[in-house]
Amino acid sequence: MIQRIVTELGPWAWWVLGIVLLILEVLLPGVFLVWIGIAAIITGALSLLLWGEAFWVWQVQWLVFAVLSLVAAVLGRRIVSRSDTASDQPYLNQRGQSLVGRTATLEHPIAEGRGRIRLDDTMWSVQGPDLPIGTRVRVTASNGRDLTVEPA
Repeated sequence: MIQRIVTELGPWAWWVLGIVLLILEVLLPGVFLVWIGIAAIITGALSLLLWGEAFWVWQVQWLVFAVLSLVAAVLGRRIVSRSDTASDQPYLNQRGQSLVGRTATLEHPIAEGRGRIRLDDTMWSVQGPDLPIGTRVRVTASNGRDLTVEPA
């Protein structure tokens, strides 16, 4: 069956496969099918050049496609991992971390190491040295749900 498809479509079978894979990448984004699609298009380009050669049988074409897919996936992974740029909002999904360095007034005194402050529209549990209500404190760390504070 594969041999018949490759024989009937010729080198264009690889171009069709490559375009189908690129369309699937758009529909199901994952930055993986794009590299296999590129490998199929390169295999199609090689097929256009080598179609009349005796050694360019469908088994060799699939082998070339497999090797090009692996090479493209490895190179693509390096390209994608290298393009990780620093965000202008590095703590976007880490709200507690974004509060480190801010100051607030104690709404509830810190007694036995625990108290509460209000930052923006949220009441936060805090840990730190015992301090009376109304004391200005600076957030020094966040462990997820609790903030660590010290007198400002």
